[in-house]
Amino acid sequence: MSNTKLTGSFVALITPFNKDGSVDFAAFRTLLKFHEDNGTSAILIMGSTGESSMLSPEEKKQIIVETAKMKTGRMPIFFGCTGNNTETTIGNVRFAKDNGADGAILAAPAYICAPEADIEGFFLDVADATDLPLGIYNNPPRVKSDLHWDNLLRIFKHPNYVVHKESTGRVGQVAQVLAGKPNVAVMCCDSPNLGLVVPTMSLGGHGTANMTGNIAPAELATISTPWTSYREAEGFKNAYLSLLPLLHYTYSAINPVAVKSLMKALGMPAGDLRKPLTNLEGEALAKGIRIVQELGLDKRYGYNIKPLSAVAA
Repeated sequence: MSNTKLTGSFVALITPFNKDGSVDFAAFRTLLKFHEDNGTSAILIMGSTGESSMLSPEEKKQIIVETAKMKTGRMPIFFGCTGNNTETTIGNVRFAKDNGADGAILAAPAYICAPEADIEGFFLDVADATDLPLGIYNNPPRVKSDLHWDNLLRIFKHPNYVVHKESTGRVGQVAQVLAGKPNVAVMCCDSPNLGLVVPTMSLGGHGTANMTGNIAPAELATISTPWTSYREAEGFKNAYLSLLPLLHYTYSAINPVAVKSLMKALGMPAGDLRKPLTNLEGEALAKGIRIVQELGLDKRYGYNIKPLSAVAA
């Protein structure tokens, strides 16, 4: 795995819940097959899209154990393993490795707002403690810490790092990382508000680490295909411009409120958000359904669109 560079659509999967609020493992199996069948290259489980901060430690371990059993070998599964400190994170990564993970994605520990030098040390300490392939999620909107490209390029000299997902608002950061030619897959968030997708792919990025692929996996696979000729560039342009309404919609509320609410309305096995988050209703939800219908995604994927009254029940 460490010698194989990930490319394409790396989808941050939702965590599906049953009506009683427990984790729905049958739904996990259905969703993983859905992505394998529709061009997703790799999956991240228990990222921010997976409501990881609201899962209990026991649930996180159970999710790793059970979903790792669902692998078919065609689509690597990474797990979000960031803890609230270095030792907890190392423990999470080791547990994931021992139970079949293909890799782990790490962000800076939330809330502590540590300086960049300390976060650089955090990533290197974790990498020294395992041989599991790792990825960095530079996500300042969620964790405050924002690593400079100098920090990142030093970290990426460590052989255990294989993926970089960028979510900074500094568009030039992606160019600086790519110019440094690290031996990692350079990917970006699919948020149109950050505006990273076009520069990342045009400058030689390897794909996107996205959440909109939960609903439009084949379209995100097209957008996330590295450019080797004019054909990929043209396919990217057409797919990206047509999908902009959905991209804006999935980021219209804090992740994963819009995407998970819409998935439930489309008849996908998603369940409700975990409280205190609540599902979108009324016009906010209807707008997403209209976008799906206007793009023809309901027909492409056979979505069973439910009346709004039924979704809210």
